Amino acid sequence: MIYLYTDGSARGNPGPGGYGAILRYGPHEKELSQGYRLTTNNRMELLAVIVGLEAVTRPELPILVVSDSKYVVDAVEKRWVFGWASKADFGKKANEDLWRRFLKVYKQRSVKFHWIKGHAGHPENERCDQLAVSSALGKGLPADEGYERIAAAQSLL
Repeated sequence: MIYLYTDGSARGNPGPGGYGAILRYGPHEKELSQGYRLTTNNRMELLAVIVGLEAVTRPELPILVVSDSKYVVDAVEKRWVFGWASKADFGKKANEDLWRRFLKVYKQRSVKFHWIKGHAGHPENERCDQLAVSSALGKGLPADEGYERIAAAQSLL
């Protein structure tokens, strides 16, 4: 079993944001993180899961995603995202670009989700939070192109 611990952060919503993820397989561990100049917390929560799943080099192994994001966990476990994807108006859903990317990698893996309460002392969740926050506070952050494109079209920028 591969364990994928994730967290996202936005300093303002929208604002600078970042994600943190830890992949663990037996004695092996890898940390992933990235910040963006303007994004939302939900996008970073979802992107942490996507990047973690994409980083798995052994897709035949089962993966347990451990996340404090009800947004992500409920969308998958309650199967909402699969209903959204089957409807013609999927493009009207928030973060549709990331949900499409998620579905692509999700279909190639055996993934289960486990929700945990955030900021409750869970060591891996706390570390992911540190990674996400420090990434959000970085200098010279790149654009979250999906968010900025949508925000510009909706005149939110």
